[in-house]
Amino acid sequence: MTLNIKVTTVTTKHSLQGLYLITNEDDFVVLRPKLETAMKAGIALLQYRRKKTPKSHQEQEARDILELCNQYHVPFIINDDLVLAEKLSCGLHLGQGDGSLIEARDRLGADAIIGRTCHDSLELAKQAADEGASYLAFGAVFPSTTKPNARLVSLETLAAASQQFELPICAIGGLTPENSERVKATGVSLFAVVSDILDLSISATPARIKLWQNSISPCIT
Repeated sequence: MTLNIKVTTVTTKHSLQGLYLITNEDDFVVLRPKLETAMKAGIALLQYRRKKTPKSHQEQEARDILELCNQYHVPFIINDDLVLAEKLSCGLHLGQGDGSLIEARDRLGADAIIGRTCHDSLELAKQAADEGASYLAFGAVFPSTTKPNARLVSLETLAAASQQFELPICAIGGLTPENSERVKATGVSLFAVVSDILDLSISATPARIKLWQNSISPCIT
């Protein structure tokens, strides 16, 4: 089953939904086939986040992944690099303190997918919504090996965000198909993961993504 994404100028709560895969720091020769396998199996979004990769290599890696994303019709998001996102004409995710969302929207255009990290704050989420975000990212929901020191967001805050904002709510941090039921119940649309998919072998990836799809499919409309 492929999770289709419809992107419109005005992002609504259900226009972005499903499994949101974020890259890890594997050697690119290892990472690339894992990403292609995940795309074939059916992910909703892919974010390029490579903090340990030299800047001199990031553009070529991103271009290579973007080519795959275009082939499998998966929207591509760059983490925290507006210049690269503009160069590749793709989406962007901004952490707090990683640049102006208003500027990013102006430079990338009305239809670009632009996400903003909101941690555990409804106030930050409101600001991001007012500034033109496409989705609002909250986390960590559970302790995570990717960001072990991240402060946790409550399920109550996720539910409040889902009720308060018409934008898609993205949850991140320690998510698995096994613990996603309570998160799904809050109204979350996007489930962002790194290790739960990319720590697996290529052969195990399709079955894991299928398990994810079965777990979160009631939120897909």
